Amino acid sequence: MRVTDEAIDRIKQMIVTGELRPGDRLPREPDLAARLGLSRSSLREAVKALALIRVLEVRQGDGTFVTSLDPALLMETMGFVLDLHQDASVLEFFEVRRILEPAAAARAALRMADADIATLRKLLDELGPEPSVEDLLASDVEFHRLLAIGSGNRALASIIDSLRQPTYRARIWRGLTQNDAVARTLAEHRAILDAIEGREPEVARSWATVHIAGVERWIQEAVNLEAVEARPRPRKASAKSGRVLTRSTPAEY
Repeated sequence: MRVTDEAIDRIKQMIVTGELRPGDRLPREPDLAARLGLSRSSLREAVKALALIRVLEVRQGDGTFVTSLDPALLMETMGFVLDLHQDASVLEFFEVRRILEPAAAARAALRMADADIATLRKLLDELGPEPSVEDLLASDVEFHRLLAIGSGNRALASIIDSLRQPTYRARIWRGLTQNDAVARTLAEHRAILDAIEGREPEVARSWATVHIAGVERWIQEAVNLEAVEARPRPRKASAKSGRVLTRSTPAEY
């Protein structure tokens, strides 16, 4: 285990045992480092990482505090950071989602029943303009589940559903740390649904690709990972190709 990861794990154990609770102030850096048997530099890096994911809040001149997040949510996000530092395979799961879910969205635009589209619309409308991270995550999981079922292919829907758990903590982390994650997720879900309702399979495919690839790219950037593989950016349609993108289709993804 890397030194920074070990420091994160030590702080996590203090929260698990109740030694630190939401809202509590951390002991002074030299005292905490000595207590945990860590160097001050490794502890400082751990605090930076935990502040990034909003598990800790650094208040200038006042100290460092455990945020008021629900304890279960604290554990989910901290566990994800440790796992990702040690194993970046979560990016492979997002790559699979990026391959499969756009195909499911395109099929849903052709096959999804009007009543099921209305159910998706209600799901988004009930969230409101500024949902909590917890409510957004619950809606996000259900949105993608219903969209996959709407493809009309049970095998495809089952495979997509199997990717839900391996990527769930990444969704939590993004919702907590990316400033516009909630707004972007809502906007992209509505764009996908609009394309499905308009029976535009290629538009639905494009927006689903944008949606999944955006999360994948954010994870890479957030933890300073090198790309799993070099992927050329798709070019915009040219006049020679004869392909025409509708106004609502993303130009690139």
